[in-house]
Amino acid sequence: MHSELGLVANSLLKNRQMLATAESCTGGMIAAACTDLAGSSAWFDRGFVTYSNDAKTQMLGVDGALIARYGAVSEEVARAMVQGAIAHSRAQVAVAVTGVAGPTGGSAAKPVGTVWFGFATPAGVVTEMQHFDGDRAAVRTATVQHALEKLVGLLEKQAKPARSP
Repeated sequence: MHSELGLVANSLLKNRQMLATAESCTGGMIAAACTDLAGSSAWFDRGFVTYSNDAKTQMLGVDGALIARYGAVSEEVARAMVQGAIAHSRAQVAVAVTGVAGPTGGSAAKPVGTVWFGFATPAGVVTEMQHFDGDRAAVRTATVQHALEKLVGLLEKQAKPARSP
């Protein structure tokens, strides 16, 4: 995880960008990992811990109707969360996570371990769903790890010049 954090930090610093996080199931663990690095104030703007649906609406501007229609653990809400993190911060890059860490709260459609991710960079928004096995701690740890790994990939893509046809 530390190598990914270093890559994220270096990329953000090089591009003079800031990062924001919007977290539900991880309860601030991504922000905590980021701020474990000395000097992170140069590239980490803020973290939103929006565990409740009301917090998602109040802090990030997620439409309550969206949550009611699709559920908090959905692509639509992950997208709205990451867009809200950008809109309510000074960051140009953001990551959002919403999921079912367990041991309860799962359903047939969204079993324990289901996590939706939202990533925002100047190139746009990307969402994806992952399923992680294990207990609550394992799901949350895997979520943080995946968020950082995916962020590294997106930031590396941003750094490469587009090929001309």
